[in-house]
Amino acid sequence: MSKKKIIVTAVVAVVIVAGGLWISGGPKAQGKVDFMTEPAKKATVSNSITATGTIEPVTEVQVGTQVSGIIDKIYVDYNSIVRKGEIIAEMDKVTLLSDLQSAQATYDGAKAEYDYQKKLYERNRKLHGKQLISDTDYEESVYNYRRAESAYQQSKAELAKAERNLSYATITSPINGVVTSKDVEEGQTVASGFETPTLFNIAADLTKMQVVADVDEADIAGVRDSAKVTFTVDAYPDDVFTGTVRQIRLGSTNSSSTSTTATSESVVTYEVVITADNPELKLKPRLTANVTIYTDIQENVLTVPNKALRFTPEKSLIGKLTVTDCEGSHKVWTKDDKGFTAHPVKTGISDGSNTEILEGIAEGTEVVTEAVLKGSMPETEISNGGNERSPFMPGPPGRDRKNKNKPEE
Repeated sequence: MSKKKIIVTAVVAVVIVAGGLWISGGPKAQGKVDFMTEPAKKATVSNSITATGTIEPVTEVQVGTQVSGIIDKIYVDYNSIVRKGEIIAEMDKVTLLSDLQSAQATYDGAKAEYDYQKKLYERNRKLHGKQLISDTDYEESVYNYRRAESAYQQSKAELAKAERNLSYATITSPINGVVTSKDVEEGQTVASGFETPTLFNIAADLTKMQVVADVDEADIAGVRDSAKVTFTVDAYPDDVFTGTVRQIRLGSTNSSSTSTTATSESVVTYEVVITADNPELKLKPRLTANVTIYTDIQENVLTVPNKALRFTPEKSLIGKLTVTDCEGSHKVWTKDDKGFTAHPVKTGISDGSNTEILEGIAEGTEVVTEAVLKGSMPETEISNGGNERSPFMPGPPGRDRKNKNKPEE
């Protein structure tokens, strides 16, 4: 026999077997179907939303300088642990000391003039009271005294300013913490103008971190203070970190996104601040976090698989078994030797896999979840709420078979 005839003969045999299965239809199908069941059991069901955010220290201070000059000494580096009041850098003080000395000299001269004019004024005031000097002489002494007093107060303020500027040249840590950023080096010139230059960033306590997540406007209504949060970071993909919502910031942020059709759309998001413990210091500042915020959690409640609420027994699959239906928008089915019985149930929240059952059945009730074809590898679901049929399930008899191929000789 030729190779071509062997192949044709094998194909014809397969067609005949498949046709026989197709023609046999309903009654035999019953013997080839298993109805899977699962018990109603207690579990945790939750709803959640997802967002992305940035990990930040709970308290982080930018340390700058209010005077211009050259950085003379730096006493800390990245990751240095510092205490409040500790000197972390010093600026060159030559110019500032010169300004202080000049202000001191001006102050001393103004004070001497003020003291002299004050004594002269008090003496002329007494003489004028006894009409021993003219009004003109008295008024002149008053004028000179007021001018000296003004110059003295101005020089006093300039001296205080010079002293303060000199103190700014010694840069100290405002908090206890860790240096997370160092933006200057020794010998670098910094200019203090309209904006104070940042020299260091100091984080207060890296064992307490926060995630600032951007939540879409469509999801923000479900977020509540103290809500449970889980999140992951790419640096530790196998670790799941937990936290709680501490603050929902009312100010929104608009950002533009461009779709595949090149249409620019404005996306409104709200910042949600999440606190998280970091005892092992795995969470580093500025890491990107993939956040899950739980909007509703029901713990230790009765649940059934969602498939059980979609299942409906079909006559073509159950053969001679009976079907006892009931009224209700939601129902589950149980099975015994005689047939299927429907039970109306009241449902709660669903997480996509399981649904909370508020009333209708008891814990441990075996509910039917699906019908599967026996012997398929893997077994194939053939009934899902009466709307789906496996392509491997034989169709019912009576269909048009006029075009069935005849085997070649």
